[in-house]
Amino acid sequence: MPQGPSPGIEEARIKIAYANRKHTIPKGRYSFFNEANLFIVQERERQFLALLKQYGFASLHAKSILEIGCGAGFWLREFIKWGARPENLTGVELLDHRVAEAVRLCPEAVRVECRNAAKLSFPDAEFDLVFQSMAFSSILDQGLKQQVASEMIRVVKPDGLILWYDFHVNNPRNPDVCGVKKREIQRLFSGCSIRLRRLTLAPPLVRMIAPSSWMLSSLLARIPFLCTHYLGVIRKGASILVFAELPWLLLSSV
Repeated sequence: MPQGPSPGIEEARIKIAYANRKHTIPKGRYSFFNEANLFIVQERERQFLALLKQYGFASLHAKSILEIGCGAGFWLREFIKWGARPENLTGVELLDHRVAEAVRLCPEAVRVECRNAAKLSFPDAEFDLVFQSMAFSSILDQGLKQQVASEMIRVVKPDGLILWYDFHVNNPRNPDVCGVKKREIQRLFSGCSIRLRRLTLAPPLVRMIAPSSWMLSSLLARIPFLCTHYLGVIRKGASILVFAELPWLLLSSV
């Protein structure tokens, strides 16, 4: 496999890409008053909660949780809404201005660190749940991706979960991201049990349909090939690799 740029070069590229991106996102795209965004958020939340319940994480009160690439802390606040205690939540973020925003928006007890997730400061087997949402698709260097994946495996408890949510398709309008497909996830988390399912109706479709028909959006979201992300769980130390699509019925209700 060809070697990519050094981690330092890739880190600098990511910082530049995100600095430029904030000037290109249409105003209101991620507002909860935007019907398309609201549809995506509510559908995704329903499926996340069902998955956590399925794997015995319906009670988050005593769970220690780490988010890789926590941004401004959206998911950290979601975990609090779902029952996690702020003092049990930790976020790691590369961009210092997003760390500052997360600290401002999250409860004081939430810990947020500004660092590269390829070198985490935590002991082995520290967390019950390690989560990443669209961090890996923002990393183009394969070596850096592997380092981050290895760190996630290292810090999750033997009976814990790695929770995954990310693109599996490329965005032709954004060369700074790259979809992460099944085979790559399998390579990154070699030796682990991996279960995935497709989620999130393609955003361009949602933006066209959701403002006029919530029902049609819901129906189309049940067609796997129209969905652009993987939602799944990864568990370390499995003697046999399980790499399968999670059936819809397991996640259709909370």
